[in-house]
Amino acid sequence: MKSTRILFLSALILAGFFSCKTQKQTSSENEITRIAFGSCNRQDAPQPLWNPIISDQPDLWIWMGDNIYGDSPIMDTLKAKFARQNAHPDYARLKKSVPIIGVWDDHDYGRNDAGKFFAQKKESRDLMFDFLEVPANAPERKREGAYSSHVFGSGEQQVKVILLDARYFRDTLERVDQVYQPNLEGEVLGEAQWKWLQKELKESQAKINLIISGIQFLPTEHAYEKWANFPKERERLLDVIAVSGAQTPVLLSGDRHIAEVMKLTDSRFPEGIYEITSSGLTHTWSEISEEPNAYRVGDLIAKLNYGLASIDWEKKEILFEVKGETGAVYATQKIPFN
Repeated sequence: MKSTRILFLSALILAGFFSCKTQKQTSSENEITRIAFGSCNRQDAPQPLWNPIISDQPDLWIWMGDNIYGDSPIMDTLKAKFARQNAHPDYARLKKSVPIIGVWDDHDYGRNDAGKFFAQKKESRDLMFDFLEVPANAPERKREGAYSSHVFGSGEQQVKVILLDARYFRDTLERVDQVYQPNLEGEVLGEAQWKWLQKELKESQAKINLIISGIQFLPTEHAYEKWANFPKERERLLDVIAVSGAQTPVLLSGDRHIAEVMKLTDSRFPEGIYEITSSGLTHTWSEISEEPNAYRVGDLIAKLNYGLASIDWEKKEILFEVKGETGAVYATQKIPFN
């Protein structure tokens, strides 16, 4: 009887250990001052940026899409590629010390540039959630899509991270001569996600609200995937942000294998709203070429890069940096907050 009781108690302790291990904390009241983020990461390519990212001692890492290059409707293939990324020794070091959150773009979704008609989207989403160690009882596991929000810090030093899913509900795009054509009536987020986003922004108490999408928000001129391919959706998004009252909204995006800082100033955002694209953890354009972007501030960066946001709560400003190998700084942008 005694030995049976000991075995039972041991089983409970082990079960509790593994349960705690899988219930990963991605929202915290601990002070947050440094957030690193990036996208476009080939699991089978050299990954030289994890060490400089670790050296920056971030309080949070945000995946912004193309976290692996799965490119397959076969879920065992995606699962194996996620496992390969998790086994990378430098990424494993980051995981041990930093909370990790994220959302997908297309290559980790399963098909290049795919949208709502991708047949394996639910299974693919669950694999990504497993990769991110999203707890089994997390609200995002209980609804369609991969969108989520996370609050870090407390009181007057809160940061809210809103991860938008621009794949699961997105309508189809047509391509003519390698140029995506505008879909004037199509959707990106779907109505359930729109209602959720409006609520998340309106009720946010955070001093800083980071809004993240795999594809770029502001650019209108390039030929590739972007919110501007769905012009009504892009305008709706900017309207929703503007009327929400959410403090210091900043847009973050990936996908493009380049980095750039952008700013839109109009009647909705008289002081401007910024977007920082950080893309190319393992690969970027093979050569630097110019691409028009009326919203760009500074240079187009075609080098391996990641983003770093450093928050100075006393000075009430965020320093965004685009950084690269050995910690080189390629671009900076300060954004004040109230």
